[in-house]
Amino acid sequence: MNGPAFFWHQLPWVKATRPQWRYALRNGIAMCLALTVAYYLNLDEPYWAMTSAAVVSFPTVGGVISKSFGRIAGSLLGATAALIIAGHTLNDPWLFLLSMATWLGICTWACAHFTNNVAYAFQLAGYTAAIIAFPVINVVDTTELWDIAQARVCEVIIGILCGGVMMMILPSTSDGTTLISALKTMHARLLEHASLLWQPETHDGIRLAHEKVISQILTMNLLRIQAFWSHYRFRRQNALLNALLHQQLRMTSAISSLRRMLLNWPNPPEHTRVVIESLLAALAQPQTDLYTVARILAPLAPTDEYDYRHRAFWQRLLYFCRLYLRSSRWIAVVENATPITEFKVPRSPALARHTDNFEALWSGFRTFCALMLVGAWSITTQWESGAAALTLAAISCVLYSIVASPYHSLTLLLRTLVLLSLFSFVVKFGLMVQISDLWQFLLFLFPLLTTMQLLKLQMPKLAGLWGQLIVFMGSFIAVTNPPVYDYADFLNDNLAKIVGVGLAWLAFAVLRPGSDARKSRRHIRELRRGFVDQLSRKPHLLESEYESLVYHHVSQLNNSQDSLSRRWLLRWGVVLLNCSHVVWQLRGWETRSDPLSQVRDVCLSLLRDVMSERGVQQRPLAVTLAELQRICDTLAHHPLPAARELASLIWRLHCSLSQLEQAPPPGTLGQMTPQA
Repeated sequence: MNGPAFFWHQLPWVKATRPQWRYALRNGIAMCLALTVAYYLNLDEPYWAMTSAAVVSFPTVGGVISKSFGRIAGSLLGATAALIIAGHTLNDPWLFLLSMATWLGICTWACAHFTNNVAYAFQLAGYTAAIIAFPVINVVDTTELWDIAQARVCEVIIGILCGGVMMMILPSTSDGTTLISALKTMHARLLEHASLLWQPETHDGIRLAHEKVISQILTMNLLRIQAFWSHYRFRRQNALLNALLHQQLRMTSAISSLRRMLLNWPNPPEHTRVVIESLLAALAQPQTDLYTVARILAPLAPTDEYDYRHRAFWQRLLYFCRLYLRSSRWIAVVENATPITEFKVPRSPALARHTDNFEALWSGFRTFCALMLVGAWSITTQWESGAAALTLAAISCVLYSIVASPYHSLTLLLRTLVLLSLFSFVVKFGLMVQISDLWQFLLFLFPLLTTMQLLKLQMPKLAGLWGQLIVFMGSFIAVTNPPVYDYADFLNDNLAKIVGVGLAWLAFAVLRPGSDARKSRRHIRELRRGFVDQLSRKPHLLESEYESLVYHHVSQLNNSQDSLSRRWLLRWGVVLLNCSHVVWQLRGWETRSDPLSQVRDVCLSLLRDVMSERGVQQRPLAVTLAELQRICDTLAHHPLPAARELASLIWRLHCSLSQLEQAPPPGTLGQMTPQA
């Protein structure tokens, strides 16, 4: 291909696909429409409407609806807080600063404490209050505060409505279609994951694959929430969709449990791997049923009734196959269901999660300190543009306290602000001063926004930069009614925004987020605390609830670069989860009054002796493993079939616990190192 032709095909407008054009046109028109409506309604800063339309520019209907509700609720809450705080403290700058810093600290804590739309609403409540309250520092008449708050909320609602209208005119791919496609993809991937984990090799690729599978299943919970808001059909099927996610988590647990048994099985049949590969290939076919599975597994059936290892592996493999086939049927039913189809399925609890309260409180304290620092500097120096610095510092602290890598995000934001300062200077004093009507400016703005949206989709590595350029561009160009072209104010305002973000970066550097090693230790401690509760006679969490909670903890360090912390967090999660499943099966013996139930009680008491919230006692662990093995060998020769079944369960427990022999003893330093 020659040079001009190659250059032509690389243009973003030429290589864009139809879905990309639909997304770019929808968001570009929504932002321009929001700016136009707010401008002709004589709102003093209509560019906030354009920013609001950009913020809710999600690619799916459910995302737009759910985020819009959160944005409206957060904006109203933030506006109310700004009115109350500024209305009572505006005459005392230090009291005003203290009150606003406290409110924003509370909002930052709430962002980390809650999840999904609730966290998003508190984000909006925080920086909406900052956008409204900080610019009125120099306002004398408090009645103007009401007008400003009313205008900001109206601008936010206009942006949301414009985004919703354009989503109806140019709809995107259905959230339900995306969710069903993701469920089917993950369902097929579980077979590939099983083939990988059921090999005798041990390397970091297996751990990374397991973490990725867990993360993707938990991410589908967000797709389920978006589908819930997109169509009433998925609201009726929400219980079934939630149950399918729990089933996929349970299959992931079964895969890891079978891996532990394979690694601890001294002499498995030679044809085990061949049968497993044939089984996985058959399960990938949609017409496979339980009879077909039974025929494939027949050569692997245990022939020695006293071989408890073979029996345990066989039963767990059958359990996995039943789970997989049941999930396959339900996915097919959901895919082919009509909007009025109703399903009767056992109601499953929502996926459990845990809040790192220490990190949440630390984030709130960091926001408070950062705003007090910026505000004290502004008050003591009488800096006229201090309001802009406070606003951007507040937005940065609230927005980036919950991201995985705040330094990278804040550095990217600083780059964005510098680029926008240069760009907006050229646009404002080179173009906007020469035009008199808004429609003339829109002839420039609409193609620009559309091109930037296309570039965001076509350049994944720079998607964050393009997204921030789109969102913050309105506040830098600052289309106002009437227009204002003050060169000195423009430079001071932009400089203040950059300084505000820089001081927020400094606050993150001084009051650093917890290290990944400390976070890992806190998550492991919570896992152990939950497992101790699972050993009680009446645990607070059901088996499925504890399972989803374990996977939530494991997924919290997916973006960590500390491989050792991630390895031990995953190892603890898998071990405790496999032990928990065995414990729940052992509870099925509670109605028995024969001596076998006493053996069951002995095994549970051994677990209580080994495990505590502080960790594993190494010496009791070795004793426990030896005792469990002795019990298995004794029960294997028992004449009752129930005793041999109990031996299989206890051997599964032994396989799971044996992985903790490398765990550091409690109370030692450097407890994340295997050599400790």
